[in-house]
Amino acid sequence: MNGTRNITAPARAAVAVEGDHSALIHDARQASRAFAAALTPAPGADATDNLLLVVSELVTNSLRHGGGRYTLALAADPDCMTVSVSDPSAELPHERTPDLGGIGGGFGWHMVNHLADRVTIVANPGSGKTVHARLLR
Repeated sequence: MNGTRNITAPARAAVAVEGDHSALIHDARQASRAFAAALTPAPGADATDNLLLVVSELVTNSLRHGGGRYTLALAADPDCMTVSVSDPSAELPHERTPDLGGIGGGFGWHMVNHLADRVTIVANPGSGKTVHARLLR
């Protein structure tokens, strides 16, 4: 992700991690911020914020419900950015009633589906899944 990129072919970045959850979420956000900043033209502030929120939510879900580790892949073309988060769990994400008491969560999957132009889930060979979220630039 060094330098400036001219978007004629898809730009890509990927990272696979496991460890302390809060640090991993922070690292995923930082990698995503750097990825967006390296794109030419750079996405607008709102598109970058949406990218960071979707990354945070998908990574958090993978860490909490997907086996404690994930692989994050980012791609971009002139029209959109795609976040792909893989984890070893075959359990599919699902909507939950948000916990308004602030203890149990339930907001992330709603947020991802609201911010993304398209969300798809693909079963990985062997085990696990990958969630792809496409965001308009």
